[in-house]
Amino acid sequence: MFRIVNRVLLGVIGLALVVIGGSVLAVGLGAGPPSWWIHDGRHDVLLSDADRARWRDEGWWWPVVIAVLAVLVLLALWWLTAVLRRRRLAEVLVDTGDGEGALLRGRALEGVLADEAGQLDGVQRAQILLTGRRSGPEARVQLVLEPHVDPGHALHSLTTEALTHARDSAGLAALPAEVRLRGVKHRAERVS
Repeated sequence: MFRIVNRVLLGVIGLALVVIGGSVLAVGLGAGPPSWWIHDGRHDVLLSDADRARWRDEGWWWPVVIAVLAVLVLLALWWLTAVLRRRRLAEVLVDTGDGEGALLRGRALEGVLADEAGQLDGVQRAQILLTGRRSGPEARVQLVLEPHVDPGHALHSLTTEALTHARDSAGLAALPAEVRLRGVKHRAERVS
């Protein structure tokens, strides 16, 4: 969901900037502006001295401007940190039992878990993504099921076999998982 919102916001902001920048450039190069446009011609400024000084004597103007700009800066920083934050777990801390620990690459555990989940009866394809902290990872599992497979049986097999093996082999106390099941598209069968 976040990826969709991010792409839509980037697209809308980018489109607005291209339209505004392109139209200002076109007017600056000599194209005739429409009657509703914000400036009249090539030598006209976007913000005149009278426009800039109009609200200067009002007591509420500068606090409102500063508050709006501060909110915009905070939203931009939140967006930037959300985009730059890593979603995939790079490594998992494995308890070796001697008070020390070993680091297991997250992609390696994802690959083994995906291979084992993909070999389950009725599973055509499995995708695994590890998130969370390295001492307490969480799995996001997406299974594509073959036609005529009982989703309850596939989910039970996943939890009792693949997820249990991954949890035990990594020495984790728990491996919570969010599982999404999807059926493979197939043609309708003829009934005779």
